[in-house]
Amino acid sequence: MNKIRWNAAFVVLTFCACVAVICYAAVKIDTAVTVSDSVSQDKFMIVLDAGHGGMDGGCSTADGKTEKGINLNILLAVRDMGRFWGYNVDATREKDISIHDKGVTGIRNQKVSDMENRLKLFNKYPDSVCVSIHQNTFGDPQFSGAQMFYSDKNANSEQLASIMQKKFVDNLQPENQREIKLCGSELYLCYYCENPAVMVECGFLSNPDEAAKLTDKAYQQKVAFTVFSGINEYVGQFENK
Repeated sequence: MNKIRWNAAFVVLTFCACVAVICYAAVKIDTAVTVSDSVSQDKFMIVLDAGHGGMDGGCSTADGKTEKGINLNILLAVRDMGRFWGYNVDATREKDISIHDKGVTGIRNQKVSDMENRLKLFNKYPDSVCVSIHQNTFGDPQFSGAQMFYSDKNANSEQLASIMQKKFVDNLQPENQREIKLCGSELYLCYYCENPAVMVECGFLSNPDEAAKLTDKAYQQKVAFTVFSGINEYVGQFENK
């Protein structure tokens, strides 16, 4: 996609998403119906996860901007695009919180409870598309670029990861030569998800240039557009059959 086409597509989708936000907010106020209570049977369910949250900030930039907020901003934009396009969308969190069970004490126990609850939502809807949004970090600041992780628990996860990786290269990072990577159990949510799932590492906060982009609201919208485009292409191959 050349720069002119990319900018045109992004402007159109961003405008539509903004309209969708306003319309969705109005409907939500009047009806108080949650997404999970009004699942359409003729559309795929998209389940989104913004990594970390609450007491868990995730990794951070050199000047202390934490991953959790970046992840959430991207998730909210993807959520709104998905709903505007008619998808059912649910999310593990839509604000800066941990979703551990009430009454659980101790940081470690809260983290375990939080991850278990995220996994429950990822596995709640059969055949849903599950995307966990994260940012990367490494000791050497030269490393940059998005990378997708997937599990072999579901045969379609690899294809979802491949589509998503290509979208990042085509839309945002033409120099990115990273390959999708099979994850292990250390990536709990991705590894144990029974549905097609991908963990999207959008870039490296340890790289100053990439960190400057990832903390910019306009670039976050472009990342969200890219993530949604990947989901939409993956789902489209099934809906068009």
